[in-house]
Amino acid sequence: MSRTAMNPAKAALTKSLRREAGRWLKAAREAAGLTQAELAEKTGLRYYTFVSQVENGLGRVPIEAQAVWAQSLGLDPTQFARTLLRYYEPELYRLLFDGAAEEVEPFVADQAAQA
Repeated sequence: MSRTAMNPAKAALTKSLRREAGRWLKAAREAAGLTQAELAEKTGLRYYTFVSQVENGLGRVPIEAQAVWAQSLGLDPTQFARTLLRYYEPELYRLLFDGAAEEVEPFVADQAAQA
């Protein structure tokens, strides 16, 4: 089955959501008191520039790395993955959690308060 080209509106939404995810991750990193280099080291990355790219919305945290990122940031891995899913795959998030009135930003505030 071939993939169809993404329409411009969906591409713009995806880009916007990636930037929002990046801002959320940057806030979580700063709340944990880590630099990009420190987070890269804790997550086993060779270069901090990957963290920078993710925070700028140019990349995303790979699924297989989400648990270690969450632990490095002092966050619950399940909530971390769920929050990223909301940004990275909004349709899947809606299908799985529709009706679950969860706000992304209060989660960040709650996690920062616990740190």
